[in-house]
Amino acid sequence: MKKRRQESRRDSSDVRAKKHLGQHFLTDENIAEKIAETLSYEGYDKVLEIGPGMGVLTKYLLQKDAEVHVIEIDTESVEYLENNYLHLRGRIHEKDFLKHDLRQIFSNEQFAIIGNFPYNISTQIVFKVLEFRDQIPEFSGMFQKEVAKRICEKEGSKTYGILSVLVQAFYEAEYLFTVPPSVFNPPPKVDSGVLRLKRKENFSLPCDEKLFFRVVKTAFNQRRKTLRNSLKNLNLPDNLREDAIFGSRPEQLSFQQFIELTQKIEPYAVSDK
Repeated sequence: MKKRRQESRRDSSDVRAKKHLGQHFLTDENIAEKIAETLSYEGYDKVLEIGPGMGVLTKYLLQKDAEVHVIEIDTESVEYLENNYLHLRGRIHEKDFLKHDLRQIFSNEQFAIIGNFPYNISTQIVFKVLEFRDQIPEFSGMFQKEVAKRICEKEGSKTYGILSVLVQAFYEAEYLFTVPPSVFNPPPKVDSGVLRLKRKENFSLPCDEKLFFRVVKTAFNQRRKTLRNSLKNLNLPDNLREDAIFGSRPEQLSFQQFIELTQKIEPYAVSDK
């Protein structure tokens, strides 16, 4: 396989977008450059691009004063990058981002994440970013517009949910701009949206963080019910469940109120260990 790669010279027409990987290759150079500019490059000098494809965003990242790594599962794209982005040699990781331990790339160092993310795994990417929040001060990239909006949404909205609360507890979330289907090959059926997450200066929660995740997910899994009913399986005492906050539905609570709710529950419940 390695020998074949060394002997072949793929051009962009050889790399096909694959439906099962959720690939839609960005073709607009101006938008690619604009996405590269969304990172501040402050407080870190390493960047990981997820799913670089044929490197339309990568080329602008390489112009920055940062050590750029890319992680790509598609063999054709990896071969193209190896042949056309020689500056990336040794920093092209042919891995599944969702399954790969990022510490094998960055050890315990700080790094940012950026990319034109496949729609079919975009929410899973965000959950993994949250898992590595101690090392990821900044994150930006392209999502399906609906998902990007949901992540940045505030309480009181019908689209406000688990991702909104969990992300906003640790990061400042900002929706930046909308991207039309026409700038992709093949074009998706919906608009895309670019967002940026900047980790809060103090991103440690004043409560049991594992319990916080559990409370948020449990509450939104039955979002039409009041917290008094949706959190029944936590086996909380009746007098606690009479607290006024338990009369609310999950979409009515800000992330700060979910922290306060977790603090109330903490003496009576044990988080997943």
